[in-house]
Amino acid sequence: MAEFLVLPSVVANARDGTIARWLKAEGDMVASGEAFAEIETDKAVIEIPSPKAGRIARILHGDGATVPVETHIGVLAEASEDDATVTAFLSGAAPVEEAPPAVSAPAATVSAPAISDRIFASPHARRLARESGISLADLSGTGPRGRIMREDVEAFVAASLVKPAAVPAAKVVVAEEPAPVVAVDTPHVATPHSPMRRTIALRLTEAKRTIPHFYLNADIAMDALIALRAQINAERPDGGRLSVTDFLVKAAAVAFGLVPACNVIWTEPALLQLQRTDICVAVSTEGGLITPVVKDVGNKSLSVVSREIAELALRARNSTLRPDEYRGGSFTISNLGMHGVSDFTAIINPPQAAILAVGAIEERIVSRNSTAVSARMMRVTLSLDHRAIDGAVGAQWLASFKELVQNPMQILV
Repeated sequence: MAEFLVLPSVVANARDGTIARWLKAEGDMVASGEAFAEIETDKAVIEIPSPKAGRIARILHGDGATVPVETHIGVLAEASEDDATVTAFLSGAAPVEEAPPAVSAPAATVSAPAISDRIFASPHARRLARESGISLADLSGTGPRGRIMREDVEAFVAASLVKPAAVPAAKVVVAEEPAPVVAVDTPHVATPHSPMRRTIALRLTEAKRTIPHFYLNADIAMDALIALRAQINAERPDGGRLSVTDFLVKAAAVAFGLVPACNVIWTEPALLQLQRTDICVAVSTEGGLITPVVKDVGNKSLSVVSREIAELALRARNSTLRPDEYRGGSFTISNLGMHGVSDFTAIINPPQAAILAVGAIEERIVSRNSTAVSARMMRVTLSLDHRAIDGAVGAQWLASFKELVQNPMQILV
């Protein structure tokens, strides 16, 4: 018997998801457990397995559609069921729509509906149109059979520079000066934000607004580490060469072992003292920045850490990370040195309490034993959450980290 394919909730507390692409077309057969579509979450693309073997009889929401979780996105029919059977199935199925908000007014004074139900639109599109003060009758749908999708409403808003109206509190009228509308006269293309970009924006805004950042800088001599890395790599195959980032990740874990008071997370009820060191490594992808997690770095060799960083970075760029591979972590390292950036400050990745920004390795003239010599130096900036880590404790960690990097044999012990 035919049944609906639904958009599953693959991430806790997710309200909606975006269909990255359908792996099967209408009419294609699919085996039980075989992936028929991919969902784009805030950090990765995850395959949706078919609940049973059958034929993809209908695609109700196409590539790029964003819909609430548990929404019907397609119809899976048995091989023996023809198109007429599927059409009859769809005709008898109740549409999945949002429940209308409760109205306290008596039935005799119910106001006329703001949006006609005869217009085919996704629940998300209806809600966004209602909040933006837009009539669905003014829109053209790009979804299956002309269905209006959320992207259609967003494109209309961007084109007309309409600002979504704020919902006032019940029975309260607040007179406010209207917010200025930014008029863009230059020709441009409005690209709707992806789930990843929206999540990045929300998290970074939250971090800068709620976390009291303070910053510590250090200049680190890199000659010894570069020489040791070259010596090790000369004896390793090309596919297993160590990077500078590999050494820094391992050095950070060792430094947390020496200064465990920095391996903490702030929460309102208590300060959480973490019992292992899981380090996130920032990776730039086409969709935005993602921070896969190398777990329990302190108890792994440098070779294992290097291999895991390479594998996680590759899967991050291919959007194939599992949720457990990019969630959590106790500390983040962001290295922009390969882009020629001398130094920068990074925003803490909540709920973590610190992040290390790594600049480029540059040859400088420094003084050693009252003699000017050339040295390869690297500047790092440690951003800290002052609620969780005091300045002196942060300075102790940074001093330990600097000592380890300048004497890299200690990292290998």
